[in-house]
Amino acid sequence: MTAHTLISRLGPSDDAPVVPAIPGSQATEIHFIDGYNHLDFGLGQALEELDLLGLTPSERAIDFAVLAATVTAADTRISREHSAQDAWTREIEICVPVSEPCIWEEATPLLRTTLDFLSGDKWTFQFRARPTDRSRLAPITEHLRTANPDSVCLFSGGLDSFIGAIDLFSEGASPLLISHYWDGITSQHQRLCADALKARFPGSEFNHVRAHVGFPKNTVDQASVEDTLRGRSFMFFALAALAADAVGGNMTIHVPENGLISLNVPLDPLRIGALSTRTTHPFYMARVNELLDMLDLRSHLLNRYRFQTKGQMVRGCADDTFLAVNAKLTMSCSSPTKTRFAKEESQRQPKHCGYCVPCLIRRASLLGDSPDMTQYQLQDLHAQVIHTDRAEGSHIRSFGLAISRLRNSPARARFDIHRPGPLSDHPNDLQAYHDVYVAGLEEVADLLVGVQAEPS
Repeated sequence: MTAHTLISRLGPSDDAPVVPAIPGSQATEIHFIDGYNHLDFGLGQALEELDLLGLTPSERAIDFAVLAATVTAADTRISREHSAQDAWTREIEICVPVSEPCIWEEATPLLRTTLDFLSGDKWTFQFRARPTDRSRLAPITEHLRTANPDSVCLFSGGLDSFIGAIDLFSEGASPLLISHYWDGITSQHQRLCADALKARFPGSEFNHVRAHVGFPKNTVDQASVEDTLRGRSFMFFALAALAADAVGGNMTIHVPENGLISLNVPLDPLRIGALSTRTTHPFYMARVNELLDMLDLRSHLLNRYRFQTKGQMVRGCADDTFLAVNAKLTMSCSSPTKTRFAKEESQRQPKHCGYCVPCLIRRASLLGDSPDMTQYQLQDLHAQVIHTDRAEGSHIRSFGLAISRLRNSPARARFDIHRPGPLSDHPNDLQAYHDVYVAGLEEVADLLVGVQAEPS
C-alpha cells in the first residue's frame, strides 16, 4: 500500500515547506498557476466564463474550487488497485494554500466525514496561507454584469439534468447552468442539450458556464490512473458553489437526480465499490450543505426530484413534447466509449451501451406512448438471449435479483434503503424514500418483461 500526499502550489512564491502528516507518504506537487499566470486545469476557464458575464466569486469560493480540484486529481490519478491495501480504500492527504486557513482548519472534520463517505477512502487535510502575491485569484473584471440568474442548476448533459432545466425554464425561472465535463463525448451532449434549450426558450435569460477540470495521467508520482471516479460530484458541487457565490445572495443550487439513482441501493451483494456511487446520496448532500453553511458561501443544494423515479420525472416534465423529441440528445450511459470494442465498425461510435445500470433505468423511464429514439449499442433487449455472465447481461442479472428479492419479501425495502448510507438527516422522509426505491425497481421490471437472460 502507498499513501499519497498532494501539495497544491500557487506559483513560484508558494514555496513554504509542507511536511506530510502521513509517515512514508508519497508526496506530489501540483502547480495550479499556468504560464499565463492564470489558474490551470480548468479552473481558470470557469473564472473566465463567469467574468464574461460580469460575475466575480469570492476568494473563499475559489479556495473551495482549488481544494475540490486537488481532490479530483487524487481521485482520478491514484489507482485503488496499486495504492490501496485492500485494492479499494486509499489513504490520501490534501495540502492546499487558502486565503483564510483558520476557517478551513475548523471545517476539516466535516471535510473528512464528507469525502470519506463519498469516495470510500481515508482523507487527511492540511491548510496553509496563500503566498502574499496570490492574495487575489479572482479576475479583476472589465465586463458589465449581464447575467442575473435566480438559481444555479447542474447541467451534466444527462436526461435528469435536461428535465431539471426544462422544468425551471418552463416555470419562468432563470437558472445559470453549470457543466463539468471529463471528455469530448460529455461536452458534445452538454452543448447539444444547451442549444436545444436556448432555441426552445428564446425569451428567457440563458447563461451556461462550462469547465473541463482534469489532470494529465502522470500528475501523481508513482501512481497510475483510476477510473471509478467516486468523488466526481465534489468538483461539480464546488463549481456550482463558485458560480452561486459570484451571483450573490442566497442561491439554490439545483441538483436534478432521480430518487432511485440518488439512493443507489446495491442491487446485489457484488455491487460494491465503483458500482455503488454516492454522488447525490442524501447524507452526502446534507454534509456538503453543512460545509457551504460553515464557509458562509450562502448557497444550498436541492434535489427536487429526490422522491421521483426517472420515469416519473419524464412523465411529469413541464414540456413533455419537447422532451420526447430531444431526449435523444442526452447522455446517460456510464461508459459510452466502451462501444469502441464492438465487433462491427458501424457500432464503434460512442453511444449508449443499452445494458449498464444507468442505461437500463433510462430505457425504463422512456417506455410509453412516444418511442425512445436513443441509439443503443444493444438496441433490442428482446432480439436474442442475453448472457448474464457477460458484460451485456451482468446488470440485467443484478436487477433481476433485486426485483425478485423485493417481491419475495416486500418488507425488506424499509431496511434496504439504509444500506448505502444513513438517512438520519431526513427522519420524516423515510416512507418517501421507500416508495421511490420500490417504484424505481418496478419501472425496470416492466422494461425487462419478456427479456431472456441466462448464463451462456
